[in-house]
Amino acid sequence: MKLRSTPMSPFGRMVKIAAYVTGLMDSITVEQSNTMDDHDTIRQQNPLGKIPALILDDRVLYDSRVIIEYLDHLAGGGTLIPTETEARFDALRRNALANGILDAALLVIYEARFRPEDKHVESFVDYQRDKIRRALNSIAEAAPVYRNGATPDLGEIGLACCLDYLDFRKQLDWRDHCPDMAQWMMDFSAAVPGYKDTLPPEIDPAPWR
Repeated sequence: MKLRSTPMSPFGRMVKIAAYVTGLMDSITVEQSNTMDDHDTIRQQNPLGKIPALILDDRVLYDSRVIIEYLDHLAGGGTLIPTETEARFDALRRNALANGILDAALLVIYEARFRPEDKHVESFVDYQRDKIRRALNSIAEAAPVYRNGATPDLGEIGLACCLDYLDFRKQLDWRDHCPDMAQWMMDFSAAVPGYKDTLPPEIDPAPWR
C-alpha cells in the first residue's frame, strides 16, 4: 500500500497514526504529494486532487475517514471504529468534530495564503475561528479523559491531530478554551504508537511531544 500525503497534513497524520495502532504501518509506503503541482499524479489518483489517498493494487481510497475504516477492516474490525452501535456513532461524531475544526483551520490558512493581501476578508476568517472556538468549547464541556491506552478510536486520533495542528499553524490557542486537554494530550501521547513519529516538522515543544 502507498499513502500519498505530506508531513504537514493533519488528515494524513490521522491515517499514519491509525496504521501504527493497527500494526499496518510496515505495510505502507508514504509518498510525498504536492497538491498544487499540476503534474503531481495525485490528480489522477484522486480526481479531487486531495490528500491523503491510499493507493491499492486495484483502486485508490480517499479521504482519511474512508482510509481509516479500511485499515480497521484489515486489522479485523472494532479497533479504530467500535462495533457496538452507540460507541460507533459517538466515535464517528467526535471524528467529524475534529475534522470540522481542521477544515475551518485550513480555510483560515488558505485565506492568507492564496488571496491577495488587499482582498483578505476578515469576516470570513472570524467566521471560521468562531467555528473552532465553539467546537473547542464543546470538547471542554465533555471533559474527555483518555483511557484507551495503545488503541485509540478514530475520534481520539482525530482530536489529537486537531489540537497539534492548531499548535502547528497557530490559528488560535486551544488552551484558552479547553485547558484541561493538556492532560488528555499527555495521556494520549504516552500510550499511542506513532504519535511522536508523525508530528509535523518544527512544531513547538510541549510536555507531551
